[in-house]
Amino acid sequence: MKHHLMTALFAMALALPLQAAERYEIDTEGMHAFVQFKISHLGFSWLYGRFNDFEGEFTFDPENPENSAVQATIQTASVDTNHERRDKHLRSDDFLNVENHPEATFESTDFEPLGDDRYRLTGEFTLRGISREIEINVTEIGAGEDPWGGFRRGFQGRTELPLEFFGIDYDLGPTAEEVEIILSIEGVRQDED
Repeated sequence: MKHHLMTALFAMALALPLQAAERYEIDTEGMHAFVQFKISHLGFSWLYGRFNDFEGEFTFDPENPENSAVQATIQTASVDTNHERRDKHLRSDDFLNVENHPEATFESTDFEPLGDDRYRLTGEFTLRGISREIEINVTEIGAGEDPWGGFRRGFQGRTELPLEFFGIDYDLGPTAEEVEIILSIEGVRQDED
């Protein structure tokens, strides 16, 4: 009898669907997401900017975070540093070369839990047609129901990228050889019908 009960319970467990990772669309429609950057200006101050046009999605598995994944696409011509002349220069082939490379993309390859809601996100980032593996330090900010009947989850990420990795050799001085990327990503869960 005990053997039959255990067999039945095991069969029921196999019949249950596996918990799938939650899928989220990055909330760019409500602009609760930001792709920003900062770089030294001659060692005197920080120059900040952002990309206004991007999209993406991520999956997150609360039980097994290592199964999570991210993909995003940035329209490089949407670069905005609050200075029209500088933005035009950034769009030129000295920097982003938006005419030949209108998109930058990121596709994750690994999501490693580090404890205390911190993760190491690894993936392939393509800018100016050059692909490099990069690591992003990620912190989960929070998750829960929103006032509109949905469910949201948010993360913050930071990384530093050497400009030379992506073929940018414009002389900005020795303090401006790397750009810091700052990400604030809020996703809206896409519940399956």
